[in-house]
Amino acid sequence: MSTAPIYSAFAAGLLAPAAPVPAGLASVSAAPPLRRYGVYRNNVGHSLVAALESRFPVARRIVGEAFFSALAQAYVLSEPPRSPVLMFYGDTFGAFVAGFPPAEGVPYLADVLRLEAARGHAYHAADAAPLDPAPLASLLPERLAALRLVPHPALQLLSSPHPVHTIWAMNREGETPRPIADWLPEAVAISRPGLVVAVNPLPPGVFAFLSALKAGDPLGAAAGAGMAADARFDLQGAFGLLLAGGFFAGIASDTRDF
Repeated sequence: MSTAPIYSAFAAGLLAPAAPVPAGLASVSAAPPLRRYGVYRNNVGHSLVAALESRFPVARRIVGEAFFSALAQAYVLSEPPRSPVLMFYGDTFGAFVAGFPPAEGVPYLADVLRLEAARGHAYHAADAAPLDPAPLASLLPERLAALRLVPHPALQLLSSPHPVHTIWAMNREGETPRPIADWLPEAVAISRPGLVVAVNPLPPGVFAFLSALKAGDPLGAAAGAGMAADARFDLQGAFGLLLAGGFFAGIASDTRDF
């Protein structure tokens, strides 16, 4: 007889605290192994909460250990991992918290979680050399405007109606939280041109410019998106930041013609 149904029931019951011991399990006394199965449940739940605590330390510091643990436990029960690799477990934690009534009093928490998840993806992204600006220096403006760039594998972009970068930065380990005088939207580019992940705050126009480039728009159209988002958009400054931050890794092959 196949044991697959027993294994499936065993796994499903680990994240269902009220569920009975799966049928087919027995101890040496022939009674259902309530205590032993409970140990498995506790270990699995604790391990998944610990994984979230490790991945989202700033969010944990903002709300405190007890509240974060309760959030994490609710998330684990609602969205258990789909893979044995926990490196990216919690990618949807921000979306979950955004719709979780007990977290309504911390409306910016979801975006802090998204920022921390994006940092994890940037850290584990493939290595790539940043874009070399030398081939661009001799191009005529019309040729330059038609180029499309290849995003660096680590590039992540995030915008928030809250000052997400300020909140994240001052709640890191070793920093001291302080009142925020001007509660304004903020956007960031997360990059890792070398070994260290960097979180770069962006003006609205630069965020629109980079978002368009990342989506595959040519430089000219991306510049238009930046100007449409912010009348103060400075293309030269934005392109300098793009190069300095290592946000892109090359020129798209179908527009490369030197």
